[in-house]
Amino acid sequence: MAVRNHPLAEDRRPGMVTRKESELRAEFLKQVLDIPGGEKINRCIQCGTCSASCPVSYAMDYQPRELIGLFRAGLIEHILRSRTIWICASCYQCSSRCPMGIKVTDLMYALKRLAMDQKIYPDKFPVHVLSRKFVDNVNRFGRNFEIGLMMQFYLKTDPVRLVRMAPLGLRMMKLGRISLMPKRIKAIEDIRRIIAKAETFVLPRETRRKEYTEGMIGYRAVDGGIITEKP
Repeated sequence: MAVRNHPLAEDRRPGMVTRKESELRAEFLKQVLDIPGGEKINRCIQCGTCSASCPVSYAMDYQPRELIGLFRAGLIEHILRSRTIWICASCYQCSSRCPMGIKVTDLMYALKRLAMDQKIYPDKFPVHVLSRKFVDNVNRFGRNFEIGLMMQFYLKTDPVRLVRMAPLGLRMMKLGRISLMPKRIKAIEDIRRIIAKAETFVLPRETRRKEYTEGMIGYRAVDGGIITEKP
């Protein structure tokens, strides 16, 4: 993990973080609080079980174990600019096999939410656009609209490729594999009400916060920022 040579890691004294990094870490720790058992991140023993269990780790620039190493090193922005959090297949193998009970997959989701909130993405890897458009389609139609998804994605990222894929799209339409018009599920309004209600829920917590300070990096950020106890 060549963090030492990365520009984000240059000109930094040990134990020091930039103002932007401090803000990102504070926001990430708020997300961790929303994950039941999220404070277990401080139990990581760097055994590599999560990375070995991940079926898509070969495509990641940093494997799950290394992400926690980057967190300990005070490089949240570096994590957000990596491809790893977007490649995650959400299979939960890492979480189910972690000997310390760390919710690795849920931490990936927290990092993705933080990346989208802060608009910090990996260069030349616009998968976040695909993620956003997919969610928009499901919220709108109750299901995915494949041809609409791909058109929206390529119009945002690579219009030339959209033109090149047109012949393939026409052949698939002739075979009945895709439809030019979206199909909305019958109970779409019920689905929307369920989603709206779910967004109002407050997740149960058994933690309380301490005031965040710039010195809270690595595991000190968890131990100092989150205390596990019932309110």
